[in-house]
This record gives sequence, C-alpha cells and structure tokens, in this order.
Amino acid sequence: MEPSKLSPDHEKTSDLPHIGKPATRALTAAGYVQLEQFTKLTESELLKLHGAGPKAIRIIREALAAKGQSFAE
Repeated sequence: MEPSKLSPDHEKTSDLPHIGKPATRALTAAGYVQLEQFTKLTESELLKLHGAGPKAIRIIREALAAKGQSFAE
C-alpha cells in the first residue's frame, strides 16, 4: 500500500469529504483543508485549480449543503 503523501497534520485537521486523490492534492496544495473555506469561494474559482473537476465540486457542494452552507455566489 502506498504511503500517504499528505502530512499527518493534514489528516488530523482536514474535514474535506473523500473527493479522490488528484482533487485532494490540488485543494491541499492551494491551502484548502477545511470544508468551511469553500464558503468563501465560487464554484468557478474552484474549477480553475488543476485537479478539481465537476465531480469534486458536486461532492463538496453536497457536503456543504449537509452543514447548511454553500459556495460563495
């Protein structure tokens, strides 16, 4: 099994939903490790990150909605 490329600190502090490794790497590299951070971003801003595609956006949107939150307008 391949060791995680994410630091142990990331795993303790992140509450991102499972969105796949490429999208997770793109988001953490850009400094996004908390779901709440996405309430300050629009979906189109997030799509500009290489590795973050429509599927990741949908999963994050659903996770935000479950907490009564959403992307910025």
